[in-house]
Amino acid sequence: MVDVNLLKWIHIISSTVLFGTGLGTAFHGLASNLRGDLRAIVVGNRNVVLADWLFTTPAVIVQPVTGVALALEEGWSLTSNWILASVALYIFVGACWLPVVWLQIRMARIAEACLEAGAPLPPEYKRYFRWWFALGWPAFLAMLVIFWLMVAKPQF
Repeated sequence: MVDVNLLKWIHIISSTVLFGTGLGTAFHGLASNLRGDLRAIVVGNRNVVLADWLFTTPAVIVQPVTGVALALEEGWSLTSNWILASVALYIFVGACWLPVVWLQIRMARIAEACLEAGAPLPPEYKRYFRWWFALGWPAFLAMLVIFWLMVAKPQF
């Protein structure tokens, strides 16, 4: 028997960390890139990648574990529409996030190499940045819907 309140607390905290880190790294990455200062871009990219490893990755693991445990403890069917919709959206968010992680790492390496060489960012970097930015929006919106589903638990 697991303490349901503890499970809820862990689930809420990890979802907050997941969402908050995503929002924070998006802001930090966007702001540092829009400044145009290569040193700021290098530091911004480095911090975005680090935050994903330190905060996002553990939260990504904790969310489904606590979500399934909560559903079982509360007696909710894992096949209820709101849970299935949440899972589908979570998978969608992950499908956006995984390429974003790769892009962030590539962008960080390219920016560091440019700083060391005293060279400007190449068009490849700017293309990666546009993809990074574009993939964040659907993931962000999907996370908002997941929050709504967790709170409302609609019967549709």
